[in-house]
Amino acid sequence: MNTGSSHPALRTISHPQPTELLPAILSLTAQQLTDWLREQGQPGWRSGQIRRWLLQRRISSFAEMTDLPAALRQTLEQSFRFCSLEPVGHQIATDRTEKLLLRLHDGELVECVLMREPDRRTICISTQVGCAMGCVFCASGLLGVKRNLSGEEIVEQVLMLHRLMPETEQITNLVVMGIGEPLANYSPMMTALNLLTSDESLGLGARRITVSTVGLPEKIREFARNGQQFNLAISLHAPNDQLRTEIVPVNRNIGIQEILAAADDFHAVTGRRVSWEYVLLAGINDADHHAQQLADLLRGRVAHVNVIPMNGVSELGMTAPEEPQTQQFVGILEREHIPVTVRKRKGADIDAACGQLRLNRTRQGD
Repeated sequence: MNTGSSHPALRTISHPQPTELLPAILSLTAQQLTDWLREQGQPGWRSGQIRRWLLQRRISSFAEMTDLPAALRQTLEQSFRFCSLEPVGHQIATDRTEKLLLRLHDGELVECVLMREPDRRTICISTQVGCAMGCVFCASGLLGVKRNLSGEEIVEQVLMLHRLMPETEQITNLVVMGIGEPLANYSPMMTALNLLTSDESLGLGARRITVSTVGLPEKIREFARNGQQFNLAISLHAPNDQLRTEIVPVNRNIGIQEILAAADDFHAVTGRRVSWEYVLLAGINDADHHAQQLADLLRGRVAHVNVIPMNGVSELGMTAPEEPQTQQFVGILEREHIPVTVRKRKGADIDAACGQLRLNRTRQGD
């Protein structure tokens, strides 16, 4: 990680690793925690107390659970890890975007981000250590994929970002758009989202949660049948198969038409509009004919295009187009009556690109 003066704020935190790894408290279901409490001679209803402290309150240790008996707090401390994630890097941009680099129990690293707007607080979380999709513009996959995150590791990212915020702020939006392909880790991701939308936890509205995927058709259809009104964003990045396979290699085994069909099924089942993400790469996918092809693909569909000027990553050697070309690309879509917005860049003065902070720290051998 770059610790130079270019970062307006950077804190590195290190804690000793326990010699014997205890289970994370959130790895237990409510019923499992109830059963454990009864084994300790405690009433089962304390499970609800403990989980409210964990999932709703901004605390960082069992000792802060002040309505529990002191002996129980000590037993919890001796039996479980309060959190399985260790913050090892914290960057704060001038726009108050905050990025955490987190070490997992096995030494692997992931990232999560808090982004602030006047009327919302959006967080972005990871679902895998690395990524196997191979998108050429993304730092997340440069080191390959190591493993999936567990459900509790996904939830704990949300809780850590929640603790960063003052009591006057609340999480309003969640995007599953960090390191990894969410639909390739479907069951743990859904376990986490179902918990986060429950009254037991933060009670986030499903319509304020967006899952971003490179486009895995059968998983998109499964996601459509989950029974909640989550949003779906598909990372397209090219309007034809030849170019998309160059940019997103996994497309070789899928194809745009299969993704479009799955997106149509998602809309038919849920009634939710699908968002299409399109990272603009100068001289690669930003020409006028690319915009026209994209409009032809989406015409007649209930869709919205998020145009994303690329975040610079020195290792990748690609850049965003100049502003006039970006606006020309957007103008063609607008002329064809395709709803489109240009995503505002957040955290421009820190390692803002997804996976960049992890990449820098890993290559420095920390």
